Amino acid sequence: MILLDLNLPKKNGVEVLELVKTNPQMKDIPVVVLTTSDRDEDISRCYKIGANSYLTKPVQFDDCLKLVEDIQQYWLQVSKLPPKGKAHRPYEC
Repeated sequence: MILLDLNLPKKNGVEVLELVKTNPQMKDIPVVVLTTSDRDEDISRCYKIGANSYLTKPVQFDDCLKLVEDIQQYWLQVSKLPPKGKAHRPYEC
């Protein structure tokens, strides 16, 4: 799983997301966008590119830690991912 912020120092997160989702070796890695932006345009664009989830960072540090724990629990304990090496197609809306 990749936790990706849209606000990065050298390359913006949308560019990174595009690189990950167009790379055959990385395209199936779940990408969770975790950022300060709650703009509809950013949310729509990330999902169109292939983000698996889009979350807005909480302002308070403790709330942010709780969110990261929830993400970890969901992706590593609750969610079922395909076995390694098995191709899959994500659902399209």
